[in-house]
Amino acid sequence: MKKIYLLFFIFSFISIHSQVGIGTTNPTADLDINGTLRIRTTNSNLNESAAKDSILVSDNLGNIARISSKQIIESHLKTFIKGNFSSSSSVGLSLTSNTAIIPFNATEFDMNTEYNSTSSVYTAKQDGIYQIYVQIKGSGVSVATSFGVQILKNGTVISQNSFANVGISVLGIGLVNVTPPLRNLQTLTQLTTGDTIQFNVTSNLGSVTLVGNREDCYFTINQVR
Repeated sequence: MKKIYLLFFIFSFISIHSQVGIGTTNPTADLDINGTLRIRTTNSNLNESAAKDSILVSDNLGNIARISSKQIIESHLKTFIKGNFSSSSSVGLSLTSNTAIIPFNATEFDMNTEYNSTSSVYTAKQDGIYQIYVQIKGSGVSVATSFGVQILKNGTVISQNSFANVGISVLGIGLVNVTPPLRNLQTLTQLTTGDTIQFNVTSNLGSVTLVGNREDCYFTINQVR
């Protein structure tokens, strides 16, 4: 009975005063407890939808708030993305100042929904160390033509692989391009929330054509830490 009177007193006091403190004379919330909280028994809740939206969390100041389980899980999911072109058709690109963004417009998987297939830009949702790989294949790139690929972080090149095609003279045929048409690149980089990654093709030509199939042209972004 004493417990009932105590609870009645507490809740009656809360209804009269906007903020109540237990263990403190300077409450900063409707109910401010400066101490520990113990609940001896709780009822089981088998309602999955309620569990998704009824997880209580505490910040470093002790403030209690509600967050969905989906938000908690997604905040700890590491980045895993593989992107490519949505069609196997050739992709023609006009270059400005010898570069053009590679318009990868599809993903095979994107665990945290971080890649924008319209702008072809990846935006990190969390801090970490990321491994980035990109591969492209040119079509009809002639001898002595410079051709390559770049990785850009926040619009600045952080890694590139670009070189000119090499030809050899074959009797009865003439100059033959012997350089593989593939260019690939891999790097590790540290990203903070909001940092962006994009991929550029680079060449001394005014335009280039990339093979569109996903076996030859694709990228991956994996968070390793």
